[in-house]
Amino acid sequence: MSRATRTAAILVGIEAVGVLALAALQVVSLGSGVASLPSAIALLVLTIAGALAVAAFARAIARAQSWGRSGAVVVQLLVIAVAIGAATGEYAHPGMALALTVPAAIVFVAVILAARDAGRDQPRTPES
Repeated sequence: MSRATRTAAILVGIEAVGVLALAALQVVSLGSGVASLPSAIALLVLTIAGALAVAAFARAIARAQSWGRSGAVVVQLLVIAVAIGAATGEYAHPGMALALTVPAAIVFVAVILAARDAGRDQPRTPES
C-alpha cells in the first residue's frame, strides 16, 4: 500500500469517527427536549448511516478499491458545499466554513493522490 493510500484511508477513517461523534452529540440532545422527536431520530439515523458509509469508504481505500476513493471524493465535495453555505447568507459563519473547508480540501488532495498511485500500480495492457 502506498503512503498516499494509507494517508487517505486514515484521514477518511478519522472523518468517519467525527461523524460518529456528531451522532453522539445528537443522542445527547435527544434528552434535552427537541422540537420534533421523530425528526431528531430520523436525523440521528441518517447521521449514523453517513458515518457507516464514510467508514466503508475508508476501508475500501485501504483495500485499494476505486469505489472507496470515488465515495470519499463525493463526501469531500459535499462538505465543501456545506462550508460554502455556512460562509454565506443571513447567518453566515466564516469560521465554521473555514473549519469545514480546510480538512475537506486536505482529504480531497490525499484521496486524489491515492487515486494517482493506484493508476500507476495498474498493469499496462497493449492497446489494440
